[in-house]
Order: sequence, then structure tokens, then C-alpha cells
Amino acid sequence: MVVGGGLAGCEAAWQAAERGLRVRLYEMRPLRMTGAHRTGLLAELVCSNSLGSALPNRAGGLLKEELETLGSMLLRVARETSVPAGGALAVDRVAFAEDATARIFGHPGIEVIREEVKEIPPEPAILASGPLTSPALSESLAHLTGANHLYFFDAVAPLVSAESIDLRVAFQDSRRSLSSDYLNCPMDREQYYHFVAELKEAERIPLQEFEEALRSGVRAGAEGYFEGCLPVEILAERGPDTLAFGPMRPVGLRDSHTGKRPFAVVQLRQEDLARTVYNLVGFQTNLKYLEQKRVFHLIPGLEKAEFVRYGQMHRNTFVNSPRLLQPTLQLKVRPNLFLAGQITGVEGYMGNVATGLLAGWNAARLLRGETPLVLPATSMLGALCRYITAAEEHHFQPMKANFGLLPPLQHPPRGKLERGEAYAARALEHLRGYIADQEGAAAPPD
Repeated sequence: MVVGGGLAGCEAAWQAAERGLRVRLYEMRPLRMTGAHRTGLLAELVCSNSLGSALPNRAGGLLKEELETLGSMLLRVARETSVPAGGALAVDRVAFAEDATARIFGHPGIEVIREEVKEIPPEPAILASGPLTSPALSESLAHLTGANHLYFFDAVAPLVSAESIDLRVAFQDSRRSLSSDYLNCPMDREQYYHFVAELKEAERIPLQEFEEALRSGVRAGAEGYFEGCLPVEILAERGPDTLAFGPMRPVGLRDSHTGKRPFAVVQLRQEDLARTVYNLVGFQTNLKYLEQKRVFHLIPGLEKAEFVRYGQMHRNTFVNSPRLLQPTLQLKVRPNLFLAGQITGVEGYMGNVATGLLAGWNAARLLRGETPLVLPATSMLGALCRYITAAEEHHFQPMKANFGLLPPLQHPPRGKLERGEAYAARALEHLRGYIADQEGAAAPPD
């Protein structure tokens, strides 16, 4: 039984079914929707269409290389529905979800059940209900574990229609000069500081749920937000130049209209294959909708932008994994219950896919009477699992793939890119050797 039809749940169901298990995949949408999802499709992406770096010498790229080695279904879907994004892997969100849904429904070993699961099932199961786990299921998990959940708020960025972007102002370029897949809205010094001032003063949607959580003693991240996905207005409050050195940094960009480097830029990333919608990169927000329209229309090139979706915030839930989980993603108090995805404290789309893959694989091994896998700590997925299960539990915060999680190299190269390549080479060598020892020389199922 797999609970949750998101990235982790779909990958877990696929991996378990490919290894001979009969899988029942439960998804409550569209019968009961969440505050972030818009459809009943499986594997729907809600925050962004970018799955992170595809470069092998970057942490996100290494995780994708590992997932390819392990036979990830969703990685294949992502590559088949990709849209241009420079050195990143970005997808057409609708095409991605439709393809993933079709594959899950078409697998003879998987039965999809559209029903809300309100209690932790007594039989072997994978809980991949995601950061928007329903209150009833959250209460059931809290009752089972005896541990409080941790809450934080996550934000998503607005989307604008491509035809409403003024291309006489916006220009194509990429910071890493790998492609020109991004549109860039340039700002001079005066425009930038005026924008920051208006952003800081704009009216926000009250976070009543977070305030109630604080009063009841529920732990949360700094300011109630996840540091890896801070609203743009919160970043602006940290200092007038914070955005210029963050999501609005102009480094590596030159305005093709003027030949000059802007003081700051707002980058727009292609959202779909047809290039009809663009995402405001790094502009997660909790501003009221009318305020978003007013403030973001100050961005040069977006003065008449038509918003396909306004930015919004929603509550994310994750458990205290260092207290509750083993590196195999098994619950310590009940080894036939696995957790996967964001509810474990792993961040990033591909981190969700990766933990789903491992949970599905390990569930199959457990039910076949085999020892579940504990991946090498030198691999990115192994390091992520080690982090979420061995971090200091009183200060545990979500984490996405990064080289800082890996053990130091014995003889690290001096250059950053060369170090990344060395980390990646070691990780893939150790992972492939470990899998060969555990599963035999045969490749993972296609």
C-alpha cells in the first residue's frame, strides 16, 4: 500500500511493482484537493517546473545521475517532457504529470484508488503523503510515533503569459552562458531600490495558521518559513541589497538591447513546451493578489504582464526524521512502514523522487525476506538519507542535495568544478559497486 500520488508515491509504487509486488496506490485528489494542487493528475508539480541542475558536477546533477543508475521512472518522464532551461532540467508540468499518470495507470501491478487515507494502515505500507498531508492522517501518524510534527510555510512563484512580456525590454541570456533559455527583465539602480521599497511595504496575506501553531508550541523554522524557499518580500526585509545578490543578481548577464550589464534582473523561466507561460524565478511570495499585480508590474518588461497564476503560500509538514526513521526509510517503531518524500525532511523535487525510489525498492526487499538497502554515504542519496536520520533532532530542518552532505575527498582538487566532478565520480563508483554487490550484476528494471 502506497499513500500519496505525488512524486515520491509514484516512484515508490513503480519500483515496488517492478520488483514483483502488487501495489495499491491511494491518492485523495481530486475527491479532496489540497491548498496547492490544481488537478487530479498524479505527480503534479506545484511550485516550479524546474527539477534543478542537470550538470554532473553539481549536487542536483549528481542525484539525477544516481537516479538514472537506479532506474528511476520519473527521471525518464522528466527528460522526455523537458523544456529548455540551460544547465537545468525543467519540464512541461502538464505533459510531465499526464505522462506519469498514464504510466502508473498502465502498470499491471499497480491499482490506483481515489480515496483519502485517514489512518496509518496496519499492513506493510509506504507513506508518501507529502507536505500537505491531510489533518486526519497527520494525527494518526503523530499518535503512532508519539512525536510532534514540525510545520513551516512554503511559497510558490507567480506565472505570467509569454505574450504579455515586453520583449523590447526583456532580453534572452543565461548566467552560465550555456544557453539563452531565460528571459531577463533588467533594472537600473533607481528602478531596483524603488522596487525593493514597494515590495517591503506591500500588504501580505496573514499567516493565521502559523501564528496558531506558535501559540500551541509547535516548532517551526526561522520566521516560520523554510530557508530554501523564502518569499521574496522576506528576502527584501533582510537588507536593501539582498535581492541584488540573490535571485536578482546580474552576474554573467548582458542586456542585448543596450550592451550593458544591468544593475539587477528578474529572470523568467519557460514553464511549458509551447513557451506560452513563464515563471518568475526566485519570486515566491505571500503578497495579496492585487499587491502582486501592483508591485510586479513595476518590473521593466512586465508592466502589462498577465498573471496566469499568482504566487501563494501553503503549509508544509515534515516529521522529526532523526528521531523516527532508519536510513532505510523504515519507521523505527514499525519497520514495515516506510516514509518517503518531503514528509521525511528531504527537499527538492528530485529528492522526493529519490526517497520514493529507495522506499519502494526497500519495501520489495523486506517483503521478499531480504535486507533493506543502506546506500553508501558517499552517494548523494545515501548522504541525504544519512542526514535526515542522523541530524541533531532538536534543530532538524529540511535539506536538499548538496556536496556539503558528502564525506570529504581524500585529495580534493582546488577548483570548485573539479571538486564537484571528483565527488560525482566517487559517488557513482561507490553506488554502482554497492548495488552490484546487493542486487547482482543485472541492471535495474527498465
